[in-house]
Amino acid sequence: MSMKYIRDRYGVPAKRGARIRFTDSNGVQWIGRVKSAPGHRIHVAFPEFPRGTAILHPTWNVEYLS
Repeated sequence: MSMKYIRDRYGVPAKRGARIRFTDSNGVQWIGRVKSAPGHRIHVAFPEFPRGTAILHPTWNVEYLS
């Protein structure tokens, strides 16, 4: 899959380097950057995230920042 597929399928402005805000199940918000989109998910790098990166659904608790 590709970023174009993610944009077309989910109607989101996903692209490499895009800034996003992810809200986890505890209500904690994380700011990161999209790195890739293998399959139907986006890989996001979070500088302060315990594991450094996360694999996220393109729409679940994700807000795309301008």
